[in-house]
Amino acid sequence: MKSNKLIALYYYVCECYERELRWHCQRFSNNFSQNITDEELLTIYLYSLMYEDKRKLSEVHDYAKRYLADWFPQLPSYATFVTRLNRMSVVFPMLAANLAQSMDRQGVMDRFVVVDSFPIIVCSTKRPGKVAPEMVDKGYCATKGMHYWGVKLHALNTCRPRRLPLPEILKITPASENDLSAMRQELMGLSEYTVFADKAYADKSLQEALKLQNSQLLTPVKLVQHENKRIRQFKKAADDLYSTAVSRVRQPIESFFHWLNDQFHLQNASKVRSNPGLIIHIFGKIAAALALWVFNP
Repeated sequence: MKSNKLIALYYYVCECYERELRWHCQRFSNNFSQNITDEELLTIYLYSLMYEDKRKLSEVHDYAKRYLADWFPQLPSYATFVTRLNRMSVVFPMLAANLAQSMDRQGVMDRFVVVDSFPIIVCSTKRPGKVAPEMVDKGYCATKGMHYWGVKLHALNTCRPRRLPLPEILKITPASENDLSAMRQELMGLSEYTVFADKAYADKSLQEALKLQNSQLLTPVKLVQHENKRIRQFKKAADDLYSTAVSRVRQPIESFFHWLNDQFHLQNASKVRSNPGLIIHIFGKIAAALALWVFNP
C-alpha cells in the first residue's frame, strides 16, 4: 500500500514541477544534469513527513537511505541532499498553494472565513536570534505569554462545518509585526465576505472599509478604555454572549494550527540555520499536511 502512495505522490510532484515549479528552481549551468532529479528529492522529503513521521532533514535522509534505496538508488550524501533542498526552497510555498487548490471543497462555506496567526519559534529570548535575520526578529505571543525570536504564520481559512477550515492565504512575517497590519491588505481585498477574527483585528477603519465592499468583520468585544463602569456592566451579558459566539466560529483555525504543530512540530524551528531552511521548515511541512488531505480525504 505504501508503494502506491509513494508512486501517487511522485506523479503529483512531477505534474506540478513540469507545469510551474521548474521555472523557479531549475538550473541552467554546466552542472544541470544530476543523478537524482528535483522531483525525486521533493517526493522523498514529502513522503517521509507524511507517512513516516520524520521531522528533521537528517531523519528524512536516513530513512531514505535505509528503506527507499530501491526506489532512489542515486540518493546523494546528506550534505548534498540539504543543499539541493535549500536551492529549491522557493518552490515549497508554490507547492503548498497547488495542493490547497486541489483539495475537496465539498461543504465549504465560501463566503465565511477565519483569520489568525501562529508563532514559529527559532529561539528563546535568553540569547539573540542570529538565524535568517531577513525574516526573524523578536516578538511576543499573548496566547502563550512569552517573548521569542522567530516569525509569525498568518492564515486566512474558509470555514467548513465540523471540520478543519481550508487554507486560502498563508504568509509569514517577522514576529514583531502586528497581526492587523500583516493581514490588512488581504482583508481589504475581500468582497461580500464575513470574516471572524480575534481582538487583535478589531479596528474601526478596517470594519468601515469592509462595509463598503459588503463585507463584515466580526471580533470579540474589545473593552473601551475609560468607559463608564455602569454602562460596561449593563452591556456585559450581551457582550459576553456575542464574544462567545464569535470565538466558537473562529475556534477551528486554532485547531488547524494545533493539528499542524502536533503532526509536524511546526512551531519549533530551533534546528533551522538559514533563510531557505526556515522556508522549508514552514512551507515544506504545510505542503506535507495539505498533501495528506489531498491523498487521504
